[in-house]
Amino acid sequence: MALLCGALGAAVVLLATRQQWSEGTATVAGGSFPLTAKGSDVTGVPAALAVVGLAALVAVFAVRRAGRLVVAALLTLSGAGIAVAALSGASDTAALDEQAARASGDTSAGVHALSHTAWPYAAAVGGAFILCAGLLALRYGRLWPAMSGRYERSGAARPRRTAPAADPDRPEDLWKALDRGEDPTGTGPA
Repeated sequence: MALLCGALGAAVVLLATRQQWSEGTATVAGGSFPLTAKGSDVTGVPAALAVVGLAALVAVFAVRRAGRLVVAALLTLSGAGIAVAALSGASDTAALDEQAARASGDTSAGVHALSHTAWPYAAAVGGAFILCAGLLALRYGRLWPAMSGRYERSGAARPRRTAPAADPDRPEDLWKALDRGEDPTGTGPA
């Protein structure tokens, strides 16, 4: 459930930040022209935290014990940060004012007939899904299976296996000895 919530939330956030969050009109030299601002123009925080959330979502299954707790907390904070940033960007007009100033050449130019879309709220809902995934990981993460330690090296040196001596009457034994770097004839190093 946490994996589904986290992946769905990150997808919604990344989609929402690519959409139009606000629009308005600016007056320049007696004429007006429309301006629009995407979520990434308003704030880059939700998209960046969605990527962090995705990485934490994958990492929560790869680590154990205290590491899992730390990564689950990071996942939770990412979701909360996305929701806060998206909700604060829902009524932000700075991106449109900056576009109006750049288009008119007047730094005091502003935007009129301003309207906002529902995409910032969709990003906040995606952040809530990531927050939910983080809370699930914090609560139940210690019960989840971890990745196997089968291929991890221990600190101790392994004893070297000795292969049986090559039988000169069996060619496959001679080839295997050569593959191991041994001299099958017994006259010296290979």
